[in-house]
Order: sequence, then C-alpha cells, then structure tokens
Amino acid sequence: MVFDHIARRGLMLVLSSPSGAGKTTISRMLLERDANLSMSISTTTRPKRPGEEDGRDYHFVDPTEFNLMINRQEFLEHAKVFGNYYGTPRAAVEEALSGGSDVIFDIDWQGAQQLSQVAGGDLVRVFILPPSTEELGRRLQTRAEDSEEVVASRMAKAADEMSHWDAYDFIVINEDLEDSVAQVQTILAAERLRRQRQVGLSEFVKRLREGY
Repeated sequence: MVFDHIARRGLMLVLSSPSGAGKTTISRMLLERDANLSMSISTTTRPKRPGEEDGRDYHFVDPTEFNLMINRQEFLEHAKVFGNYYGTPRAAVEEALSGGSDVIFDIDWQGAQQLSQVAGGDLVRVFILPPSTEELGRRLQTRAEDSEEVVASRMAKAADEMSHWDAYDFIVINEDLEDSVAQVQTILAAERLRRQRQVGLSEFVKRLREGY
C-alpha cells in the first residue's frame, strides 16, 4: 500500500497590518493561488461598500444582532474598529480546520490577540509592515475609497497598530507585492509541515515500520 496523503489538521493564518499596508491584497492573491485556502468571512455592523456582497465579503448585521451573537458565543473573536464591530464566526472555521483546510484571517491586532487565547497551536500570525510611513500614506490616498478625514484617522492609528508587531510569529515588509506574497507562501508551506499538524503521521510511520 502506498500512502498518497497524510491527514493534516488545518491552520489559521492571520494577516494583520495597519490600513493600507497590504494585508487584504496579499490575502486575495494567496486565495487565488492556493486551492486549500479559504477566507474567514467576518460578521460586521459597518455599512456595505459599493460592490460588496453579503456572505461573500462580510456577513452584514445590525448592532442588535451582533450583540446577540456575542451572547450566544458564536464568535472566535470580535472587536470594535473605527466605530464598527467585526467578529469571526466560530462554526465555519472549526469545520474547515477539522477537514484539513486552512483559513486566512484578515484582522487587526485586537482580533489576533483574542484568537491566540482560543486557537492554540492552530494559529500562525503574520504582521505586514509598510516600507515607510510616507508610502503608507500614499497607498491610503490612492485607494480612493475613504474620505480625507478617514485617511487621517487611519494614519493616526497606524503607529499604535504597528507597535504590536512583536506579538506575531512572522514579519513581512511589503515593499514589493509579489515578493511579499511569496514570503507568506513560504511561511504557509513550512507551517503545513509541522509535525503537530500532521495528525495522520503516526499511522504513516507505523506502516513504514511494518514494511508497507
């Protein structure tokens, strides 16, 4: 008998960064290139932006429903960001991990901190830094989806967000997008090979020792 697959538990790949540093773009490119990755779709109270769809980009709910979901313990983590609430639904993530699929989380440091308290060894945390403050400001300006006031608010908060870099397992400086994606892919490949995640490894080794 030849083993062509060793059962593996999925992992939770957290990407965090200050707004505009590139975590969302990197997440999207990883999803396009890796069939075993899925995005954790957050629940939020913020209004839909043009082009967004409920259930694809976010699960959009009102604040009352969000609070009910907190009370029912339906979130792995939740936080208030720029006046709106965001949360990670528990059930879909746990189902993916049990099936050997990996899940990307595009969340801030508060969410990553909460996940670290419940996720244990499932969690891999990557913080994305901009190459400079000037470049971060330029990216926020050229994104053209926020008002000048919102851009100013995001820049003011960036210093605080970046101060949490040392709570992460890996740091990627996003100067070149393709290089940054390749670096995260390398991290992902290595983390998938961790002995603790390969739950079928003991059976595989047992068969090897028995001569199969």
